Amino acid sequence: MLTSGTKLGPYEIVEPLGSGGMGEVYRARDTRLDRDVAIKVLSGHFVSSPSLKERFEREARTISQLSHPNICALYDVGSQDGTDYLVMEYLEGESLADRLVRGPLTLEEVLRYGSQVADALDKAHQRGVIHRDLKPGNIMLTKTGAKVLDFGLAKQAQAKTPSSSALTAMTTPKALTVEGTIVGTFQYMAPEQIEGAEADAECTLYQAADDEP
Repeated sequence: MLTSGTKLGPYEIVEPLGSGGMGEVYRARDTRLDRDVAIKVLSGHFVSSPSLKERFEREARTISQLSHPNICALYDVGSQDGTDYLVMEYLEGESLADRLVRGPLTLEEVLRYGSQVADALDKAHQRGVIHRDLKPGNIMLTKTGAKVLDFGLAKQAQAKTPSSSALTAMTTPKALTVEGTIVGTFQYMAPEQIEGAEADAECTLYQAADDEP
């Protein structure tokens, strides 16, 4: 756990925002551009695992391909004294999971946020990226709309068009999971994911539909 005032390159840690399976997220200050950012740090006990470190790096490569107003933007990547980190857009708001604790969304909110998430997923799918862990906790609701987060379990899909085929050939790294391995969050998986089948765009759309109250 990093303490307030810790420096990672030009970024100064302000406070913790949360933690997940692979690391912690902090609010930090970019001292060069004088702006708040979110820093995701790979947990120390994962650094020694080549496959998990590669997955962390894959998240950076994946997000860097996706420029969309409803996908959390990646600003920078870095490593310092054995600490690997991603620098991302700092989002003010609450997760869809936290929002649903207070009650169901209105119809207007469902339509607005649902269309924004669908647009973000469509952009990802056009780039051959399958999220594989879409759930309320990975969707932030901000003043400007919904933002899809956490592409740590994302994978490159097998392309279906000539243009995306060329892209996939250039960008697809070696597989990090054994065929049949189940990845994701169980209660938000499509049936074929639970069965260990190959994840595709339809799986993500199933997850998006399952997010609705």
